[in-house]
Amino acid sequence: MRIYLLLLLGSLSWSALAGQSPEAVKAQLQDYLFDAARRGDVPMLETFIEAGYPLDTRDSKGYTALILAAYHGQAPAVERLLAAGADACAQDQRGNTALMGAIFKGEVQIARRLMATDCSPDQRNGAGQTAAMYAGLFKRLELLDALKAKGADLNAEDPLGNSAARLASGEIRSAAPR
Repeated sequence: MRIYLLLLLGSLSWSALAGQSPEAVKAQLQDYLFDAARRGDVPMLETFIEAGYPLDTRDSKGYTALILAAYHGQAPAVERLLAAGADACAQDQRGNTALMGAIFKGEVQIARRLMATDCSPDQRNGAGQTAAMYAGLFKRLELLDALKAKGADLNAEDPLGNSAARLASGEIRSAAPR
């Protein structure tokens, strides 16, 4: 598979000669990248890294390889992608980050690693939620403390008035019934 991938990576310029459009080759490569991230296939990710493939490429939902690796609990893949320069602050189409995905899934080790990056601890998703709000909602109190130590505002509120502190205490505000 690695040899085939290397051939694909090198074929972008001559893909028309092989009967495939450059777009088809790019789509196939993206599928391999995202699948490798989900599975934690570090040797396959290494092939992409060695070839200089853009690691912050996004799928149709805005997911990057790092977001997928974090969400699927692939700590070695997360580490390798970060070491190769993947953007830890990248957001999917809903504004969620790899850190938010790791917190949601309970991947504490991965979340701690992502907290060590230069991303703002108060980065918000499209719903106005922060990683600390996720930690509060899902009772990841050890991560909530770590986010606070990194400078997260535990009293910042989303548009519904939820804060990390309120969510941690079990007080959840939702939209008013219509």
